[in-house]
Amino acid sequence: MANNSPLDGKTYGIRFSEKIGYALGDAAGLMTFGLIGSFQQVFLNKVLLIDAGKLTILFLVARIWDAINDPLWGRIIDSRNPKHGDRYRPYLRWVSLPLAIFGVLMFVKIPGLSENQYLIWAYITYIGYGMLYTAVNIPYGSLASVITTDPGERSALSMFRSIGAGLGGTPAQILLPMFVYKTVLDANGQPIIDARTMKAEKVLDPTKMLIAVVILAVFSVLVYQLCYKLTRERVHGLEHKKDSNVMETIKALVKNRAFVMLCIASMLLIAAQFFTQSMYNYLFIDYFKEPSRYSLFTVFTYLPMAMLLPVLQKLVRRFGKKEICAVGMLFSAIAYFVLWAVKTTSVWVFLGFCFLAGLGMTFFVLEIWALVTDVIDHHDRMTGRREEGTAYAFFSFTRKLGQTVAGVLGTQMLEWINYDETAVTVEAVNKMYSLSTILPAVMCLIMALSLGLFYPLSKKKLQELSLADAQKAAAEEE
Repeated sequence: MANNSPLDGKTYGIRFSEKIGYALGDAAGLMTFGLIGSFQQVFLNKVLLIDAGKLTILFLVARIWDAINDPLWGRIIDSRNPKHGDRYRPYLRWVSLPLAIFGVLMFVKIPGLSENQYLIWAYITYIGYGMLYTAVNIPYGSLASVITTDPGERSALSMFRSIGAGLGGTPAQILLPMFVYKTVLDANGQPIIDARTMKAEKVLDPTKMLIAVVILAVFSVLVYQLCYKLTRERVHGLEHKKDSNVMETIKALVKNRAFVMLCIASMLLIAAQFFTQSMYNYLFIDYFKEPSRYSLFTVFTYLPMAMLLPVLQKLVRRFGKKEICAVGMLFSAIAYFVLWAVKTTSVWVFLGFCFLAGLGMTFFVLEIWALVTDVIDHHDRMTGRREEGTAYAFFSFTRKLGQTVAGVLGTQMLEWINYDETAVTVEAVNKMYSLSTILPAVMCLIMALSLGLFYPLSKKKLQELSLADAQKAAAEEE
């Protein structure tokens, strides 16, 4: 079976422009998806005034539906064997527009609705957006496996994808906090000053928020089109077998310890990222009383990515992907534990430790998609079937579970501390600080243990498997 492109017969040799193009796919997705982690809970809770407990149920219902929707999309994609044309790229082209529309609808406040009516609107827009995001993201994630078969190029695509995600999330996490808040005024038109911090009270402005979301949604469609134009599917002729069903695939994936451990670690990575993005928004509003400084949290968290990019591949070759990711997550756990212990009131000390936590997390963030390729290849070895779409769909589902964990922890934390958005107490914000730092510390520690102790695809193991694959291919050619 020839795994080649009808254009040049090569399944490797990607250009730099193609790496940029692939990065743009995640950049486009994160332009709207990043808004969910940073602003959606705050918008639903503080603008639409939906009770935190009801939001918890919303997040759980959405994930139950994802348990059906994600694998279904994976099987649909795997069962499609186009004789001519591409398998994955068309989804980026055609589904990006409705995805952007639902991204905007999630932040629309229809005047005059009751809390229950706003809750129904939240169900429709949130679940609709999630379904459309799945319809784009699973083909996009599977695209890397058909752009190139070269391990080094796949690792480079992983790194570029992570860079694209960081850039795509920048507007929501860095720029918007500087523009979408307004100062609360009293009856005389004077700013209301908080007695604890002596700083003006600020709240989210739904009009400014909607304008910003519309701009980001339009850009996301344009960037998805660039991703479609700049990328290319080289690996054609791989017929996906239809002799298995979903249950057989699930059983095979559960037996794949590498897949299971990576899913756990990835789920907690998303949970930690979304939890801190959402709850630190509250923290900067209510604890530090400096909501505009929230943008610096993202800067300090992602700055290590730019610092480590020049040396990352050297470290991977020297120590191995699994090894540097596990050590990095342990370092992040320590940084968050210290932040919890010192309970600082200085926003700059807080941001300094966020930088250290981001430094440790960067290794896993940049290498996660290369690890995904490793475990899916390992699944192919174990089963003898190519099921990138289905395997990626289940992996994507576990990442959405991480988003749910973050949402449930966030809403339940507000319940635990008796948070009242109309009258925030000192006791509540002090408890908020403690929980907002200890919970990501625990999640990072579990990630470090999952990768370091239980994930089996070490540098040595991957070298052995690669050698075995080469020997098997040579034997088949004789």
